[in-house]
Amino acid sequence: MNDATAPGAIDAATDHSRLLLPLSMLVLYVIWGSTYLGIRFALESWPPFLLVGVRLLIAGTLLFGFLRLRGVALPTPRQWRNAAVTGVLLLGISNGMMSFSEQYVSSGITAVALASMPLFATLFGIGYGHRPNRREALGLVVGFAGVIVLNLGSSLAGSHIAALALLLGAAAWAFGSVWSKQQDMPTGPMNTAAQMLCGSAAQFVMGFGGGEHLPAHVTLRAGLAMAYLVVFGSLIGFSAFLYALKHARPALATSYAYVNPPVAVLLGVLLAGEHISPSGIVGMMVILLGVAAIMTAHRRRN
Repeated sequence: MNDATAPGAIDAATDHSRLLLPLSMLVLYVIWGSTYLGIRFALESWPPFLLVGVRLLIAGTLLFGFLRLRGVALPTPRQWRNAAVTGVLLLGISNGMMSFSEQYVSSGITAVALASMPLFATLFGIGYGHRPNRREALGLVVGFAGVIVLNLGSSLAGSHIAALALLLGAAAWAFGSVWSKQQDMPTGPMNTAAQMLCGSAAQFVMGFGGGEHLPAHVTLRAGLAMAYLVVFGSLIGFSAFLYALKHARPALATSYAYVNPPVAVLLGVLLAGEHISPSGIVGMMVILLGVAAIMTAHRRRN
C-alpha cells in the first residue's frame, strides 16, 4: 500500500463509519420498534415459529443469492459454524421466543420485556473484558428504570410462560451478540445472510417439531406484515444491527432495546387502538435519557 495515500484512506473509512453508525442506530431504534406490531399482525395467519422461519428463509435466500451473483466468496467452514451458533441464538431462540410470546401479550409489553437485553449483554460482556464506564452504567440503569415506569399502571397482563420465554430470548440475543464479537464471522452482508439461513433452519425444526403447519390462507394484512418483516425487519434491520455490533461498544449497539418499547407502544396506540397512560409517557422520556447517556459515553470513548 502506498503510505502517501494511507492517511486519506483512513480518514475516508472514519467518515464512512461516522455516517453509517448513526444511520444504523436510527434504523434499529425506529424500524425494529415497529416490527413488534408487524409480528402481531402477521400472527393473524402464521404460527409463531414458522412465521420467523419463513421470514428468515426468504430474506436469507434473497441476500445470499444476490451476494453470490456479485461474486462474494462463501464463508469458510469455521465461519459457517460460528454463523450457525450466532444465528440460532439471535434469530432462532430470541426471535422465536418473541414471536411465541406475542400470542399471549401485546406488542408493547413484548418490547418492554426484551429491554432487559442490554443488561444481559453487559453481564456477559464483563466476562470478555468489556466493562461499562460510569456513564454507560448510568445509562443502562436509567434506561431500565424507564422501562419499568413505562409499564406502571398498564392494563396489559402477560402470562408466566410468555415472561419466561421473553427473558430467555433476551438472554440468548445478548449472549450471541457478545460471543460473536470474539469469533471469526463471515464478512459484511454475507454474515447477515449466513445467520438468517441458519436461524431459519432452527425455526423450522421448532415449528414443525411442535406441530405447526403452514397457513392455507393468509389475510392481506398478515401478508403485508410478513413482507415488511422480510424487507425492513430482516434485510435492513439485521444488517444495521450487525454493523452497529461491529463498530460500536455493546452498550450502544444494544441501546435500541430501550427505544423500541416506546416506539412499539406509540405504534400500538396509533395503529392498533391501544392506550398509553401518563406513566407511560414519563417512562418513554426516561428511556430516552438513558439512551442519551449511553450515546454520549460512546462518543467520549472514540
